Amino acid sequence: MISVDNLSLYFGAQNVFENISFMINKGDKIGLVGKNGSGKSTLLKLLTNNLQPKEGKVSRFKDLIIGYLQQDIDFQDQYTLIEEMHKVFSNIEIYNQELDQLNTEISERTDFETKEYMGLLDRLAVVEESLRMEGGYDVNLKIDKILKGLGFNREDYNKSTSEFSGGWRMRIELAKILLKDPDVLLLDEPTNHLDIVSIVWLEKWLTEYTGAVLLVSHDKKFLDSITNRTIELAFSKINDYKATYSKYLELRKDRQEKQYQAKKNQDKYIEQTKMLINKFRAKKNKAAFAQTLIRKLEKLEIIEVEQQDLSKLNFSFTAALHSGKVTFRMKNIFKSYGNLNVLKGINLEINRGEKIAFVGKNGEGKTTLAKIAVGDIDFDGRTELGYNVKLGYYAQNQVDFLDPDSTVLKTIEDSMTEETRLKARDVLGSFLFTNDDVNKKISVLSGGERARVSLCKLLLSPVNFLIMDEPTNHLDIVSKDILKKALIKFDGTLIIISHDRDFLQGLTNKIYEFKNQCIKEHLGDINEFLKLKELETLDGLNTKNKAKTVIVKKDSFQKISYKQRKELDKKIRKIENKISKIEGEITVLENAKKELDEKLTQPDLFKELTNSPDFFINYELEKEKIQKKEQDWESLVSELSKLKKGDAK
Repeated sequence: MISVDNLSLYFGAQNVFENISFMINKGDKIGLVGKNGSGKSTLLKLLTNNLQPKEGKVSRFKDLIIGYLQQDIDFQDQYTLIEEMHKVFSNIEIYNQELDQLNTEISERTDFETKEYMGLLDRLAVVEESLRMEGGYDVNLKIDKILKGLGFNREDYNKSTSEFSGGWRMRIELAKILLKDPDVLLLDEPTNHLDIVSIVWLEKWLTEYTGAVLLVSHDKKFLDSITNRTIELAFSKINDYKATYSKYLELRKDRQEKQYQAKKNQDKYIEQTKMLINKFRAKKNKAAFAQTLIRKLEKLEIIEVEQQDLSKLNFSFTAALHSGKVTFRMKNIFKSYGNLNVLKGINLEINRGEKIAFVGKNGEGKTTLAKIAVGDIDFDGRTELGYNVKLGYYAQNQVDFLDPDSTVLKTIEDSMTEETRLKARDVLGSFLFTNDDVNKKISVLSGGERARVSLCKLLLSPVNFLIMDEPTNHLDIVSKDILKKALIKFDGTLIIISHDRDFLQGLTNKIYEFKNQCIKEHLGDINEFLKLKELETLDGLNTKNKAKTVIVKKDSFQKISYKQRKELDKKIRKIENKISKIEGEITVLENAKKELDEKLTQPDLFKELTNSPDFFINYELEKEKIQKKEQDWESLVSELSKLKKGDAK
């Protein structure tokens, strides 16, 4: 499908790729891995023709459809969400417009035996068949499925895309790409802006997807769930493994051990050869032999050992003063954005040494509560830091606070005192910025390198209460593992917002789930929480609890009597039954319409069916009946949602 042949790319004196070759075949599910700055995003740009190689070529099948999700997108906000989705099916919209025009024209004519009338019928049959072949009758179902899986509600459909945050607009772009059903999917960190529920849904979608996938991700569980092949970028070369990510790690370790032994043997050979050269080059009768040895050394391809020196990568937190027993309190916290209520009546107490994860769908208030805790936004209620508490905060967009025109070294020096500034290079060395790397401008760094600079700045001040909002975004897998180890050793109090299941596993001992403006406390780590929530069934955070949870939120609507609860449950069941009945009716009506549409594509049947002058009137009435049922379904679903939220009286 895509072939890369002897491709080379370099910027100035720096080689990004050197004579790399590989193929992407149908059914390949490839994980593209490598440390930050190794060229993963650059390779995707080359595959899509957004960047041209210096040497070599990229070949593609004719008419190949590629879906490409990049990390940085220039959004154009001109349409509503549903209009943006329908733009994907522009050819179907053209067919629909022509279909409406033909039906109108046919219904207005009475010259049934003329050549022109029969020509209209023939064209109608062609358009109907083209629409069916393009899947035009299933467009709304496809859109609903994708948008629901990515966390959108029907209430979002008529919102302008400008009303959505950057993370949600990235989801809109992902939805458009998935709706295209391309031959090849190129996805650059698709999970960065997804919550756990949506990640699990996307895993299932990509597993069932029959096209090829080239995926850049630092989520180990996500890679293992999807990939059957791993391509590693290292030292401007690629290493291709027909294996999942976990299996690749094992194979890579074995290869590196052999590589290390080969390097030792080569170093020994070079040393011995140099000794012979020095021994014979001054002797007249051996000078030619010495020159032969010199030419051999010049032609020798030096073996590079790819194993990283992890001892240099060292995240450690400076010890802070011992704080009091209670680290932080929140009392009766309310927060709204205009008419949108995000948090209502939150009461929370966090004790010294607790390590807590905030989880839940995007938009449920996790980041909002973190910003309230650090005093970044206004709110109603009261917060209180404990005795001797020193707070550190890593925001979700922390890298945006870096000065793009400043160098790495100056950025860190400006965050240090006069006494510690002399150690700036040592500090940067522990974050893998060495030699000329420290003089690079922030603007030329990769997303992961910027994240490491931001972490370095945070760790320069001693803290005993740390709030981190998606700190693993853009970090490579090795950096994430080191950060996780440092956080496990951190002896202060930790609140972490993350969708990375592997990162959270074994890190936290308590979870707060954000849902319906409330928070619920769950004891245990992320695996226990996911098992409780049965995310593997894709019911996600909406499934019924199977274990006891401690309800932190205590709104008045939860304090209802047994009789009221029974009545509410009765209403919910009644609406659920109505929804189920309407869904069945819609299915029957749509199947009947689809069957009739297929008959209309056959000339003999078409003439027989359309002999009745009322045919097209009845046909339109059936379409309106389906639309009415869909509107009733939407109304009932909205009512059910309100009841489940406890807003119904």
